[in-house]
Amino acid sequence: MLKNFWYAVEFGHAVGRRPRRVTCLGQDFVIWRRRDGRIACLSDLCVHRGGALSMGTLVGDDSIACPYHGWEYDPDGRCVKIPANPPGRGIPRKARVDAYPVVERYGMVWAFLGDLPEDERPPIPHIPQHGDPAFRAVHWETTVEANYERTLENVIDAAHTPFVHGTAFGNPDRPQIPDFEITGDDWHAEADILLSPPPPKGLWGALARRRPRVEYVVVSNGWYLPNIVKLHVRLPFGDLVLYDHNIPLGQNRTLVKIVGYRNFFTGRWADRNAVRRIETIFEQDRPVVENQRPELLPFDLSAELHIRSDALQVAYRRRRRQLMDRGWWVGGDDIVTGDVPRREATVIASPARRDNPDLARAWVHRSRGENSVEPARSAE
Repeated sequence: MLKNFWYAVEFGHAVGRRPRRVTCLGQDFVIWRRRDGRIACLSDLCVHRGGALSMGTLVGDDSIACPYHGWEYDPDGRCVKIPANPPGRGIPRKARVDAYPVVERYGMVWAFLGDLPEDERPPIPHIPQHGDPAFRAVHWETTVEANYERTLENVIDAAHTPFVHGTAFGNPDRPQIPDFEITGDDWHAEADILLSPPPPKGLWGALARRRPRVEYVVVSNGWYLPNIVKLHVRLPFGDLVLYDHNIPLGQNRTLVKIVGYRNFFTGRWADRNAVRRIETIFEQDRPVVENQRPELLPFDLSAELHIRSDALQVAYRRRRRQLMDRGWWVGGDDIVTGDVPRREATVIASPARRDNPDLARAWVHRSRGENSVEPARSAE
């Protein structure tokens, strides 16, 4: 898992004035919408006795109170009140929690999980369909019992479609993938891939039958670091563009949030049909991805075989390796979830640790990923 990126942690419409817990990179966060509409994001871990701030309440001027002892924190993570203190007693400088930069864009809440200064942070992906009146969006989410990199690579793997999706999306009679060219930069890669489509069915099929049968459709497939994949299908009657946000809840569990855009059947009446098609395709992938071995993506490129149609996955793994060598990797076998007790309280270091050198070591809960180590080789 990679730190120092903007992670889309929640749909914007799901965040209101009540504290809400979200999980990413194996860490819990609390988010809430402030009175001015902006969103705050703190580590969901009271510095006093480890209470979950997400179980607390909003008080005063946009502060959040811990449900355990009532300690109050402002949106910048500073403790502003300790109810047990007698009048006149000050608040310790160490009484603070990590606060993370937040941007609300493209209908998602993005939190920067890392400590890089603003001018060094990788960009948030550009999603041109959002806000375009020609497109209508639907939202869908699910939890997958698999590593987020396995769910990410599944979407950019065009060669699996005839076998996993059969005639729903692929064409088993024509599984060949013509060579394609990859374009991109340090933070994303994309390719136009020719796929032989099956005859569309149902509502979409009725529309397709009014147009000449096509031999191939162009599918634009791509990834955006750290965890987003795009699938743009150019159908004979319009464009379907899916953005999958693969949120790593832990090493072997992923929350997938999908925003699907379409510029055909743009009425609200067609939303349920669009969501059903997204769900159908995804549920065909689920058993395959959840049973892949090894569970974690290999760290060495040579640990698995690759062919020309795997070029997008290879590009992702190479860039990932570069960032791991830069020290951006979080976790190996140190992230524990599920029924295993958490023996340590660690957090992703926030920009405040870098911005305030005199407070860099003030937090009680140590940061995770400061001293990167070689990932566990057993994952290969």
